[in-house]
Amino acid sequence: MAVSDYQLIAAWQHVLTLSRLERGQTVTILTSAITHPQTLACALIAVQSMGAVVNRLDLPPVNAEKSLSRDPLAYLGTTPLTGNPAAIAALKASDLVLDLMTLLFSPEQIDILESGTKILLAVEPPEILVRCLPTAEDRERVLAASALITNAKEMTVVSDAGTDLRCPLGEFPAISEYGFVDEPGRWDHWPSGFSLTWPNEQGANGTIVIDTGDILLPQKSYVGSPITLTVKNGYAVKIEGGIDAERLSEYMETFNDPEGYAISHIGWGLQKRAYWSTLELYDREQTIGMDARAFAGNFLFSLGPNNEAGGSRTTACHIDIPLRNCTVRLDEKAVVIKGKLQEERHGTQ
Repeated sequence: MAVSDYQLIAAWQHVLTLSRLERGQTVTILTSAITHPQTLACALIAVQSMGAVVNRLDLPPVNAEKSLSRDPLAYLGTTPLTGNPAAIAALKASDLVLDLMTLLFSPEQIDILESGTKILLAVEPPEILVRCLPTAEDRERVLAASALITNAKEMTVVSDAGTDLRCPLGEFPAISEYGFVDEPGRWDHWPSGFSLTWPNEQGANGTIVIDTGDILLPQKSYVGSPITLTVKNGYAVKIEGGIDAERLSEYMETFNDPEGYAISHIGWGLQKRAYWSTLELYDREQTIGMDARAFAGNFLFSLGPNNEAGGSRTTACHIDIPLRNCTVRLDEKAVVIKGKLQEERHGTQ
């Protein structure tokens, strides 16, 4: 079912209110050739209805000669802001940036956030934005999960499919994504709803089995047969399996970068309005797969960069892989058991 402008404007007003937008503040909407026109039009109306000053900064796409996909997360190299000081200055002068382009994992984004500007990414189709509208309760749930990560020394992940992964923690902070930006210098993504961190450098070891029905992103496809990753000293050193493993291996080889094989962020989904089963219901070029990243009870891990958390790895290769039916423990505390959140029982099993 399509979303009316009225519904989407109301959704924007809700998110902007949660993001503490005040009358007279400056909002810059960052757009590109792939920005959804309804999302943009309704954002412009919502910002003006709340008495803020709104600007639009439209930038041309880059990296076309390198990317294998139209997905904005498929290649994390230079951005339209690279070498563009005038555009960066405009964003730094804004109280809030609504990113309808995808300025992710980039030095420019870090620089803008350090100035105190808030950035909210919103690039999913309107139907997903409205269904996964963030709430104050989402924030509480995600922050509680991040507190558990902060106090843990190790995350372990096991599954009946064969996953058996150990990740020492402590070198990197816990990151909370709950769908709005309520503090200066905060970045978030609407929709979202998960908590994550990064393993200590070269510390992750074990086996990850991407089972039948698990999802590869940015491929935005369900795996048809298991893929086994052997993880040693923080890197996936083997990718084994059938045709899906071959496809994943070839895709990663195109980046010609050994850092793309590093275990990146690890965490679990907490969004109860996101669903594993929805991926095929949307055009692949219109979604980046946030349902898959955020659905409650997944184990979400990534291969690639860690500069978002203050690390030095800025590889262009970025692959997110949400797994079902895993048990996730922080030290001895289970936060997910076989794909089911344990928050109501405080993870004591």
